[in-house]
Amino acid sequence: MLLRLNAVALCLAASLSVGSAQTFRRLGTCPTLGCVLPPDQQDFLPGQEFDIRFEIHAPKNGSEAFNDGVPDEEFTATIAKDGEQAKSIADFFKVEEPKVEKWTFSWYEDLFAQDAKTPSVVNVASKAYRRVALYEPGTYTVTLNYYSGKTTTATWTVRPLATQKKAKNVIFFIGDGMTTNMITAARLLAHKTINGKYQTTLAMDKFPVLGHQMSHSIDSFITDSANSASALYTGHKSTVNAMGVYADSSPDPMDDPKVETIVELLHRIWGSAWGAVSTAFIADATPIALTGHTRLRARYGDLINQALNGVQNYSWTRTDGPDAYFGGGAEQFIPGSGSYQGKDFYAEFAKKGYSVSLNKTSLLGLPNNQKALGIFCRSNLPVWLDRNIFKDYLSTLTNDPSGANRSATDLPGLKEMTLKAIDILHERGGKKGFFLMSEAASIDKQMHSLDYDRALGDLLELDDTIGATIEKLKSLGILEDTLIVVSADHGHGFDVFGSSDTKYFNAQTDDRAKRNAIGVYEQSGLSQYTEPKPGVSYGTGANFPLNWDPRYVLAAGAGANPDHRESYGVDKTPRTPARTGADGSYYVNPADQPNGFVVNGTLPTSESQGVHSLTDVPVYAMGPCQADFGGTYSNIDVFYKMANCLGLAQPKNITHGGHGNCKRHE
Repeated sequence: MLLRLNAVALCLAASLSVGSAQTFRRLGTCPTLGCVLPPDQQDFLPGQEFDIRFEIHAPKNGSEAFNDGVPDEEFTATIAKDGEQAKSIADFFKVEEPKVEKWTFSWYEDLFAQDAKTPSVVNVASKAYRRVALYEPGTYTVTLNYYSGKTTTATWTVRPLATQKKAKNVIFFIGDGMTTNMITAARLLAHKTINGKYQTTLAMDKFPVLGHQMSHSIDSFITDSANSASALYTGHKSTVNAMGVYADSSPDPMDDPKVETIVELLHRIWGSAWGAVSTAFIADATPIALTGHTRLRARYGDLINQALNGVQNYSWTRTDGPDAYFGGGAEQFIPGSGSYQGKDFYAEFAKKGYSVSLNKTSLLGLPNNQKALGIFCRSNLPVWLDRNIFKDYLSTLTNDPSGANRSATDLPGLKEMTLKAIDILHERGGKKGFFLMSEAASIDKQMHSLDYDRALGDLLELDDTIGATIEKLKSLGILEDTLIVVSADHGHGFDVFGSSDTKYFNAQTDDRAKRNAIGVYEQSGLSQYTEPKPGVSYGTGANFPLNWDPRYVLAAGAGANPDHRESYGVDKTPRTPARTGADGSYYVNPADQPNGFVVNGTLPTSESQGVHSLTDVPVYAMGPCQADFGGTYSNIDVFYKMANCLGLAQPKNITHGGHGNCKRHE
């Protein structure tokens, strides 16, 4: 019978990854009217829990109109391993056959349809099989049969078993948006050269193994931080704005088919401790994707609730919350300010036995044997350059984590948060070990706003933290037991192409004359960032520039940018390169670098900032399993390399005394 229409919800980029230009699509992973999620060509860790969803689409109008908009509700699906006899999904996984779900969504077929506001409407019949797992390595073929003869197939690969725990601990540093070009630029800022030879180098430079990972998302070749983090943490590709799920077309962005993450696996199998540290708000994509399961990364309150209490209503694995959780984002904790159900989430964490810290002083005094939450400001933490050099800017902010109308002044940096997290995780993990993710978030955030000095300052803070972490692990006697991985989730099209004479630049009144201040090739000269500025002592340590404002500065830029002005000198306050015009699109912000010359943008006029790029990003490794990280590979392989080193690829009926539901499959 005809499917009764729900209220039509236009599927925007945040829900169905509808893109722009030629990439408009009904559902990114489903080119046919029968959808299998997870789709074709996906990999699985043995024993990793996941959901399966099948969708049958019946477009009512548009170029794909079919069957008068009536979806087939009698569809069937089977699965077979390596050519063995196929079984129904319910029989194979020994689960009950779920009820058919029905809904309606709409999408735009292209820019012309979007301009005309003529959406294509699709009716859907669907089934979801929750929390299943594949244990035997090999190839599996899933076949969906629908509309009396139509089929959609998906081939899944279960990777080899790896049951031995080779590393007791894993520390995963993520420089969000960090590329090799940024690392080389940061090295030039902070490390002196004599006749072309560096006298010192970055902590990252000393790692014994270097590889590269490819960062494509599942249905686009440019990724965002949500689905790239999801690939790194689950070994499964996802869609832009999605994490821990395969994006479906359902009305609820929280019910998409889920995939178990590395910390959920680690907690369930070994009972290890885990933590996350970020200079972003803690509900931001990179930290929250460790436990987040949604196709809409902006559901911040829901995601904090998931981190503490697990996924609700879907019998999904939970971790009993992180052992150490440090960053910004008080909006998701202050009652009524964006918190889940308006609750006081400081109090919710405290009820679960957490020590709660709201500043650096209290952070450093937290007990190491107790779970800890540290939220140090609203939104993102101010960047290293503003916390250490241009400190006057901090007093202009209203970001106190209590919600009071004042600035947060007693702020930790990435190093203080990371070292404290290690102390807590080492004590709480004990013989079971720990996993820590530490993110330098504003490398990315400042690259978006073309604020290269602030981005590189945070990259140097990351490198300083890595060096301090190695020394901390030595002092605890656990360096040899710990795999340290340093990488990024994606990149930006940034590079340095010369230097700029700021004195000459500022003396010119014509845009073309200002460009003559840029020196290339032999005129690029040498770095002055490592030479002390007369009468100025920043006192920020050997791993940072001695002079942030020399006469000859880096001439650098990004390939993807909005209309903006460029003067190359360091800004004493963060940049806003473009602003909204009367027509709602973005133009040069005249208040930003007013002495700079105008640079015509390369992006759609709807974009106010730079965007991510296709570039591969580096992977540095040190410790147990380090050799596995050499070469070039997909971002999902970072997960499998870490998971194998932690012995997470388990056969059925194996228990290790962990928490959660380890004995569920006996």
